[in-house]
Amino acid sequence: MPNGQDSRDARITLGELIARNGRARGDRPAVHDGTRRLTYSELWNEADRYAIALANMGVVAGDKIGIWMPNGAEWMATWYGNARLGAVTVPMDTWYKPNEAEYILKHSGAVAVVVASKFGSSDYREMLDSIKGNLPDLRHIIVMGEPWEGSIGWEELLSEGDLAQRPMLEERAKEVGPDDLAFVLYTSGTTGKPKGAMLTHHNIVHNAYQVAGQLEASEEDIFLLPVPFSHCFGCVMGITGAGNYGASITCLTGFDPIKVMDRLQEEKATIIFGVPTMFIRELWMVEKWNYDPSSLRTGIMAGAACPAETMLEVRTTMHCNVLIAYGLTEASPVVTMTDLDDPDHIKAETVGKTLPDIEVRIVDEARRPVVDGEVGELTCRGYNVMMGYYNMPEETKETIDKDGWLYSGDLATRDEDGYIRIVGRKKDMVIVGGFNVYPREIEEYLQEHPRIGEVTVVGVPDPDLGEVVAAIVIPTPGTDITGQEVIDHCYGQIASAKVPRYVFVGGDIPVSGRGKVQKFILRDRLSEEIKEKSIPKMVPTAVKGAKKGRNGQKENGDKKRPERNDRSSRNEN
Repeated sequence: MPNGQDSRDARITLGELIARNGRARGDRPAVHDGTRRLTYSELWNEADRYAIALANMGVVAGDKIGIWMPNGAEWMATWYGNARLGAVTVPMDTWYKPNEAEYILKHSGAVAVVVASKFGSSDYREMLDSIKGNLPDLRHIIVMGEPWEGSIGWEELLSEGDLAQRPMLEERAKEVGPDDLAFVLYTSGTTGKPKGAMLTHHNIVHNAYQVAGQLEASEEDIFLLPVPFSHCFGCVMGITGAGNYGASITCLTGFDPIKVMDRLQEEKATIIFGVPTMFIRELWMVEKWNYDPSSLRTGIMAGAACPAETMLEVRTTMHCNVLIAYGLTEASPVVTMTDLDDPDHIKAETVGKTLPDIEVRIVDEARRPVVDGEVGELTCRGYNVMMGYYNMPEETKETIDKDGWLYSGDLATRDEDGYIRIVGRKKDMVIVGGFNVYPREIEEYLQEHPRIGEVTVVGVPDPDLGEVVAAIVIPTPGTDITGQEVIDHCYGQIASAKVPRYVFVGGDIPVSGRGKVQKFILRDRLSEEIKEKSIPKMVPTAVKGAKKGRNGQKENGDKKRPERNDRSSRNEN
């Protein structure tokens, strides 16, 4: 077998992937989760024992199976075991509450769920007991930890999966094809109910192969994954990416910078995944506690823009030539990536170029392609586009057109060299007096300020201009900044329509369980606060006292800071 597994030239399923690794790389390490270490042979055997037990319980190809537990070796065995059987994985976030879990298990028609008994402050038995009466399709509850009446424990389940029945499972696995449904991942849903994106085995395996290929992964690599397996970042880019090249995985049940850095040193990880905030906190650990990250070679940063200074520090201080990936669940998920040879400024300012076998167009409101450099909605077409949303045909039609183009909802530009830059969400665009303003552009500019740690920009209603820009700013630890200083930092450096009229310093930025900023919540909250408390718009100090020159343009007057309501520079919620 070559360094990259057989999917280099073949279309294979997830079930074939683990079986081939089990046979050809049986003694190679597959996973270490802090408690258990499994080789590829052991992981394959555990996945097959699980699948055989489920087959004996009456689970058949196409049945939906929820996974509601933290990262671990068992999560991976379930991921591959479902695929061996032809069952469909429905990943569920560990932080789901009863109503969220009920919606997903009911909407997907899941016949089984593999669940932790408890994790953190969550009691899954209590939650399942409260909703099980509303889940007519749910027949089997498989428990990691202490089982309860009506459920079966993980070890007991495995004991019922006799590997002597593997020939039966092999026959079942032969009936599963690359274009069959592998999993349904419910999007976090910024508005309305979550939608279940349906991805095939080929969607997942091929995209994971390309992503890990950008990292030049091999079976000598160790992937450090503090990102959740319940998201594409973890299960596709992480589990399946490593599996494509026979690399091993060390994972954590959640992100804790100290635990991440401890594990990195213990396991000598070579590849690390995370969002920019994770990397920033890991950098603090290196600088403050003298961790040694020198085993790192590369990694993937995704989910948000990263300042150029942070990119440089990750490369020089963490010894990690990290790559940027852009995508969405509906696209399996990665559409574009940077390259190991790209300079820091390219990684900070763009999301790289389109992956092979994928087409990208940037289109206007009429869905006509725009010229390079112009802003439009990013669309893609290719092997990576999902089958559609589960049981939501109308929503599918709105997202994928008759020619197979998937509309991302992200606004982007493409330069003459093919590099793509994401400027914001289509629904997040702010129209200030007729001018289109893209919050991400302002956020990236403000993130360059040394005293700004986190920032989110939204539009809020305005009686004169329709909308104006509002920003919530979290200072860098150990520093402070005023709203007026933020305004003055912008004035004269970016177009006036982009300068925030309201700045709230401190407080919190609402995020979903998967770490995405919930701008719709923030927009409503700030709009209400501005209205209720009559917070005045802020003015740059350079404008205060300015006199009008020719053509009615204001000229800089005295530099005295204007009087203002201090409430506009902090979040009181």
